[in-house]
Amino acid sequence: MARFSRRQFALGAAALALAGSVGAAVAAQTPRPGSAITPQEAQMGAQYHPQFLAEFGGAMTGPHAAYVEQVGKNIAVQSGLGNAREAFTVSLLNSPVHNAFAVPGGYIYTTRQLVTLMNNEAELAAVLGHEVGHVAARHSQRRQKAAQRNSILGVLGAIGSSILLGDSQLGSTLSRTFLEGSQLLTLRFSRKQELQADELGIQYLGRAGYDRRAMATVLASLAAQNALDARLAGRNASVPEWASTHPDPASRVQTALAKAGTATGGVTNRDIFLTRIDGLLYGDDPAQGVIEGSSFIHPELRLAFTAPQGFFMVNGTRAVSIQGQGGQAQMTLAAYNGNLDTYVRQQFAALGGQNRNLAPAQMERTTVNGLPAAYGVARVNNGNSQVDVVVFAYEFARDRAYHFTAVAPAGRAGTFNSMFQSMRRITPAEAEAVVPKKLQVVTVARGDTVASLARRMAFPSAQEERFLVLNGMRAGEALVPGQKVKIVVRAR
Repeated sequence: MARFSRRQFALGAAALALAGSVGAAVAAQTPRPGSAITPQEAQMGAQYHPQFLAEFGGAMTGPHAAYVEQVGKNIAVQSGLGNAREAFTVSLLNSPVHNAFAVPGGYIYTTRQLVTLMNNEAELAAVLGHEVGHVAARHSQRRQKAAQRNSILGVLGAIGSSILLGDSQLGSTLSRTFLEGSQLLTLRFSRKQELQADELGIQYLGRAGYDRRAMATVLASLAAQNALDARLAGRNASVPEWASTHPDPASRVQTALAKAGTATGGVTNRDIFLTRIDGLLYGDDPAQGVIEGSSFIHPELRLAFTAPQGFFMVNGTRAVSIQGQGGQAQMTLAAYNGNLDTYVRQQFAALGGQNRNLAPAQMERTTVNGLPAAYGVARVNNGNSQVDVVVFAYEFARDRAYHFTAVAPAGRAGTFNSMFQSMRRITPAEAEAVVPKKLQVVTVARGDTVASLARRMAFPSAQEERFLVLNGMRAGEALVPGQKVKIVVRAR
C-alpha cells in the first residue's frame, strides 16, 4: 500500500497471473513463423504499460532489473516473432507477491518476489517464456472484447461477488473494492490458454538451450510457497473456485514435466543466477507499508493496525485487503474535506454505485487511540440473506483521513471491532525500526546444515520450512560444501 492513489483504470488487455486465472476456455493459436508484433498491438501495450506499472509497485531499475530484462529478451527471440528482441519490454516489478504478467504489444513482467523464489536462470527464462507465449499466441486479444466492456476491477468484482454478496450490483461493487491492490488484481486467461503458455514456454527453453524441466521446477516451488503461506496464515492451501478455474501450480507440475520430455543436457546457470539476484529486496517495501504477522505498519504514513485473529492481509499499491472466513475488509483513503461524517457517507455512496442509494442507518462519533473517528453501518439485502456493510474512518490531519470498509454476514460485523479499535499513530522510533528484508546468497561451508543456516533467516517462526521452500529443497535433503543457497536477512 503506497500512498493510496484513488485512480482506477481499465486494462483493455489481459494480464496474466502465473499463480491463477479466471475465464472461459478459448481456443488459441500459435502465430505463424516470422510474424511480428503489429503497430496496433504495440500502441495498445504502450497505452496500458505505465498504468500497469503504477498499479503494481512500479518498475525497478539497476543490475537486478537489467539481468531480468536480458533473460526476458533472449527468451523472447525464441518465440518466432520477427521483431522480438527490440519489440519486447521486460519489467521487474517492485511487488511483494509471487506473480508474472503479460499485456499485448510485447510487455511482460515478473515481480521481484517471484524472482526470489527461483533457483536458476532456466526457471527465470521459463516464467518469462510463459509470458512471451501469451503474447505470441495473442491470448490477450482473444479476451479483449470482454475487457473493453469491463474495467480490470469490474471483471474481478463480478467474480468475487459470489463469495459473500451474491451476484447483485452491490456485491460486484463491494467485491471490486476488496480486491483492489491485491495480487488477484489481474484479468485472467483461460485454463486452456494457461496450459498452452506453459507448453510454449517449454519449447522456448529448449530452443534457447535451457533445461526444459525448469518450467516444472519453478511451478513446484510456487506450489510449495502457496502451501506454506496458507499454512502460516491458518487457511486452506487450495485455490478457491472464485479465484481460479485453471490448474493450480501443483497440478501443473506433472503436465509440465510430461511436456518437457526426457531430454537432458540443457543448462540452468544456477550459480550465475544466484550471484545476479543477491541483495534483491524481499517481502514488503517499507515505502508501501509492511505486514508483520497480523499487524500492518506504514512508516511513512505513520499508522498501524492489527487484523482480527484468523484473518490474513494482502498489501497492494492502493489498499490493504483483510480476508477471512467471517468477512472481508480493506483499508484505504479518499479525498477528505475535514468532515468525518461527510467522508463516511461519501464512501457508502461510492459503494452503492449509480443505481443504489446506500447509506448508513445512523452515524456514530468516537475516538480511537486519540484519533477522531466516525463510523456507520448499513444492512443490505443480498438474495435470501443479509449482510452488514461498515465504514469506519479516522482523521489523521485536517486534510487526511483513512478508512476501513468491511462486509460481514448480518449481525457479525463485530468480527472487525478489534481491528477498528487497533488503528493508531506510530512514533518516529517505531517508524525508524521498520527495516526491509533482502535476499542474501551464501556459500555453504563445512559444518553448515539446513538448521544452522535457517536460524539466520529474518523470520520469528518456520525458519527451516521457509529456507527449504526458498531453495527448492525437500525435508531431509543435505547441503553440500561450496553450494550456493539463499537466505533472507534484514537489510541493516
